[in-house]
Amino acid sequence: MVLSLKKGEAISLRKEESDLSQITIGLGWDMADPVHKKGFFNALFAAPPADYDLDAVAFLLDANGKVSSLGVQNDLIGGDVVFFNSQKHPSGHIWLTDDNRTGAGNGDDEQIIVKLNNLSDKYQRILFVVSIYEGRKRAQHFGQLKNAFIRAVDNKGKELCRYDISAESHYDNMCSISFAEVVREANGWRFKALGTPHDSDDFVDVLKNYIG
Repeated sequence: MVLSLKKGEAISLRKEESDLSQITIGLGWDMADPVHKKGFFNALFAAPPADYDLDAVAFLLDANGKVSSLGVQNDLIGGDVVFFNSQKHPSGHIWLTDDNRTGAGNGDDEQIIVKLNNLSDKYQRILFVVSIYEGRKRAQHFGQLKNAFIRAVDNKGKELCRYDISAESHYDNMCSISFAEVVREANGWRFKALGTPHDSDDFVDVLKNYIG
Protein backbone atom coordinates (compact mmCIF):
# COMPACT_ATOMS: atom_id res chain seq x y z
CA MET A 1 0.00 0.00 0.00
CA VAL A 2 1.42 3.35 -1.09
CA LEU A 3 1.68 5.99 1.62
CA SER A 4 -0.09 9.16 0.58
CA LEU A 5 1.41 12.15 2.36
CA LYS A 6 -0.21 15.42 3.32
CA LYS A 7 1.58 18.75 3.42
CA GLY A 8 4.22 18.72 6.16
CA GLU A 9 4.20 14.93 6.61
CA ALA A 10 7.31 12.80 6.15
CA ILE A 11 8.35 9.16 5.82
CA SER A 12 11.72 7.52 6.44
CA LEU A 13 13.22 5.72 3.46
CA ARG A 14 15.38 3.06 5.08
CA LYS A 15 18.07 1.06 3.30
CA GLU A 16 17.00 -2.21 4.92
CA GLU A 17 13.40 -1.77 3.74
CA SER A 18 13.85 -0.39 0.23
CA ASP A 19 16.43 -0.44 -2.56
CA LEU A 20 17.71 3.12 -2.37
CA SER A 21 20.64 2.50 -4.72
CA GLN A 22 18.59 4.44 -7.25
CA ILE A 23 15.26 6.14 -6.71
CA THR A 24 13.01 7.96 -9.11
CA ILE A 25 11.37 11.21 -8.09
CA GLY A 26 8.41 11.38 -10.45
CA LEU A 27 6.34 14.45 -11.23
CA GLY A 28 2.95 14.35 -12.92
CA TRP A 29 0.12 16.69 -13.71
CA ASP A 30 -2.95 17.11 -15.92
CA MET A 31 -3.87 20.21 -17.84
CA ALA A 32 -6.66 22.33 -16.45
CA ASP A 33 -10.04 22.12 -18.10
CA PRO A 34 -10.47 25.03 -20.53
CA VAL A 35 -12.76 27.85 -19.45
CA HIS A 36 -15.58 27.98 -21.96
CA LYS A 37 -16.76 31.41 -23.01
CA LYS A 38 -20.47 31.98 -23.31
CA GLY A 39 -22.06 32.21 -26.74
CA PHE A 40 -21.62 30.25 -29.95
CA PHE A 41 -19.24 32.63 -31.69
CA ASN A 42 -17.04 33.12 -28.63
CA ALA A 43 -16.71 29.36 -28.28
CA LEU A 44 -16.11 28.95 -32.03
CA PHE A 45 -13.31 31.49 -32.32
CA ALA A 46 -11.72 31.15 -28.87
CA ALA A 47 -8.03 30.31 -28.97
CA PRO A 48 -7.08 26.93 -27.50
CA PRO A 49 -5.46 27.10 -24.07
CA ALA A 50 -1.65 27.08 -24.06
CA ASP A 51 0.10 23.96 -22.81
CA TYR A 52 1.43 23.97 -19.27
CA ASP A 53 5.19 23.37 -19.34
CA LEU A 54 6.37 22.38 -15.86
CA ASP A 55 10.07 22.24 -15.10
CA ALA A 56 11.42 20.03 -12.32
CA VAL A 57 14.57 21.26 -10.57
CA ALA A 58 16.71 19.79 -7.77
CA PHE A 59 18.84 21.80 -5.34
CA LEU A 60 21.58 19.76 -3.64
CA LEU A 61 22.07 21.32 -0.21
CA ASP A 62 24.95 21.01 2.24
CA ALA A 63 24.82 20.75 6.04
CA ASN A 64 24.08 24.48 6.21
CA GLY A 65 21.10 24.15 3.92
CA LYS A 66 22.90 25.96 1.10
CA VAL A 67 23.86 25.28 -2.52
CA SER A 68 27.66 25.35 -2.31
CA SER A 69 28.43 25.27 -6.05
CA LEU A 70 26.75 27.50 -8.61
CA GLY A 71 28.85 26.21 -11.49
CA VAL A 72 32.28 27.16 -12.80
CA GLN A 73 31.11 30.58 -14.02
CA ASN A 74 28.27 31.00 -11.50
CA ASP A 75 25.85 30.24 -14.34
CA LEU A 76 24.53 27.08 -12.59
CA ILE A 77 25.95 24.88 -15.37
CA GLY A 78 27.75 21.94 -13.77
CA GLY A 79 26.91 23.08 -10.26
CA ASP A 80 24.72 21.73 -7.46
CA VAL A 81 21.47 22.62 -9.23
CA VAL A 82 20.01 20.07 -11.64
CA PHE A 83 17.71 21.70 -14.18
CA PHE A 84 16.85 21.83 -17.89
CA ASN A 85 20.16 23.46 -18.92
CA SER A 86 22.30 21.28 -16.65
CA GLN A 87 20.51 17.95 -16.54
CA LYS A 88 23.18 15.80 -14.90
CA HIS A 89 25.08 16.57 -11.71
CA PRO A 90 28.90 16.37 -11.99
CA SER A 91 28.90 13.42 -9.55
CA GLY A 92 26.82 11.41 -12.00
CA HIS A 93 24.49 10.40 -9.15
CA ILE A 94 21.50 12.63 -9.92
CA TRP A 95 20.01 13.60 -13.26
CA LEU A 96 16.89 14.91 -14.95
CA THR A 97 15.15 12.91 -17.67
CA ASP A 98 13.63 14.37 -20.83
CA ASP A 99 11.16 17.24 -20.51
CA ASN A 100 7.46 16.64 -21.12
CA ARG A 101 6.00 19.99 -22.12
CA THR A 102 2.31 19.21 -21.83
CA GLY A 103 1.67 16.69 -19.06
CA ALA A 104 0.05 14.42 -21.66
CA GLY A 105 -0.19 10.71 -20.96
CA ASN A 106 -0.37 8.60 -17.82
CA GLY A 107 2.28 8.23 -15.14
CA ASP A 108 5.23 10.52 -14.55
CA ASP A 109 5.60 13.52 -16.84
CA GLU A 110 9.10 14.34 -15.61
CA GLN A 111 11.56 12.37 -13.52
CA ILE A 112 14.66 13.08 -11.49
CA ILE A 113 16.81 10.00 -10.86
CA VAL A 114 18.95 9.88 -7.71
CA LYS A 115 21.50 7.28 -6.58
CA LEU A 116 21.04 8.01 -2.89
CA ASN A 117 23.52 5.40 -1.65
CA ASN A 118 26.32 6.90 -3.75
CA LEU A 119 25.67 10.55 -3.02
CA SER A 120 28.50 12.25 -1.09
CA ASP A 121 27.96 13.02 2.59
CA LYS A 122 28.53 16.62 1.58
CA TYR A 123 24.90 16.67 0.46
CA GLN A 124 22.46 16.49 3.36
CA ARG A 125 19.26 17.51 1.59
CA ILE A 126 17.81 17.56 -1.90
CA LEU A 127 15.02 20.06 -2.50
CA PHE A 128 12.68 19.49 -5.44
CA VAL A 129 11.17 22.62 -6.97
CA VAL A 130 8.65 22.77 -9.80
CA SER A 131 8.01 25.89 -11.89
CA ILE A 132 5.60 26.70 -14.70
CA TYR A 133 7.61 27.98 -17.65
CA GLU A 134 6.42 31.47 -18.61
CA GLY A 135 3.58 31.07 -16.12
CA ARG A 136 3.27 34.82 -15.62
CA LYS A 137 3.25 35.57 -19.33
CA ARG A 138 0.61 32.91 -20.02
CA ALA A 139 -1.45 33.62 -16.88
CA GLN A 140 -0.93 30.03 -15.73
CA HIS A 141 -0.59 28.96 -12.12
CA PHE A 142 -0.81 25.90 -9.90
CA GLY A 143 -4.33 26.76 -8.79
CA GLN A 144 -5.45 25.80 -12.31
CA LEU A 145 -3.72 22.45 -12.54
CA LYS A 146 -5.32 19.21 -11.50
CA ASN A 147 -3.93 15.88 -10.36
CA ALA A 148 -0.43 17.25 -9.75
CA PHE A 149 1.77 14.91 -7.74
CA ILE A 150 5.31 14.04 -6.74
CA ARG A 151 6.28 10.50 -5.77
CA ALA A 152 9.31 8.41 -4.82
CA VAL A 153 9.92 5.00 -6.42
CA ASP A 154 12.78 2.73 -5.40
CA ASN A 155 15.15 0.83 -7.72
CA LYS A 156 12.86 -2.21 -7.79
CA GLY A 157 9.88 -0.18 -8.99
CA LYS A 158 8.21 -0.01 -5.57
CA GLU A 159 6.34 3.25 -5.04
CA LEU A 160 7.35 4.40 -1.57
CA CYS A 161 5.18 7.47 -1.15
CA ARG A 162 3.42 10.23 -3.02
CA TYR A 163 2.14 13.73 -2.37
CA ASP A 164 -0.81 15.09 -4.34
CA ILE A 165 -2.03 18.63 -4.88
CA SER A 166 -4.92 19.61 -7.10
CA ALA A 167 -6.36 23.06 -7.80
CA GLU A 168 -6.19 24.21 -4.18
CA SER A 169 -7.07 27.86 -3.61
CA HIS A 170 -3.83 28.78 -1.82
CA TYR A 171 -1.95 27.88 -5.02
CA ASP A 172 -3.86 30.49 -7.04
CA ASN A 173 -1.44 32.83 -8.85
CA MET A 174 1.51 30.76 -7.63
CA CYS A 175 3.84 29.72 -10.44
CA SER A 176 6.43 27.67 -8.52
CA ILE A 177 6.28 25.19 -5.67
CA SER A 178 8.92 23.77 -3.36
CA PHE A 179 7.22 20.40 -3.74
CA ALA A 180 9.20 18.05 -1.50
CA GLU A 181 12.64 17.24 -0.13
CA VAL A 182 14.71 14.24 0.90
CA VAL A 183 16.86 14.66 4.02
CA ARG A 184 19.75 12.41 5.03
CA GLU A 185 19.27 10.28 8.16
CA ALA A 186 21.45 7.76 9.99
CA ASN A 187 19.87 4.74 8.25
CA GLY A 188 18.77 6.29 5.00
CA TRP A 189 16.77 9.32 3.97
CA ARG A 190 13.52 11.02 4.92
CA PHE A 191 11.05 12.16 2.25
CA LYS A 192 9.00 15.17 3.31
CA ALA A 193 6.03 16.76 1.55
CA LEU A 194 6.42 20.54 1.54
CA GLY A 195 3.96 22.19 -0.87
CA THR A 196 5.43 25.66 -0.31
CA PRO A 197 4.16 28.02 -3.05
CA HIS A 198 6.04 30.89 -4.69
CA ASP A 199 4.60 33.56 -6.97
CA SER A 200 7.61 33.66 -9.33
CA ASP A 201 7.77 31.39 -12.38
CA ASP A 202 11.60 31.42 -12.27
CA PHE A 203 13.22 28.82 -10.02
CA VAL A 204 16.26 31.10 -9.65
CA ASP A 205 14.14 33.36 -7.43
CA VAL A 206 13.59 30.39 -5.13
CA LEU A 207 17.27 29.47 -5.34
CA LYS A 208 18.28 32.85 -3.88
CA ASN A 209 17.06 31.62 -0.49
CA TYR A 210 19.66 28.79 -0.60
CA ILE A 211 22.79 30.69 -1.62
CA GLY A 212 25.29 31.27 1.17
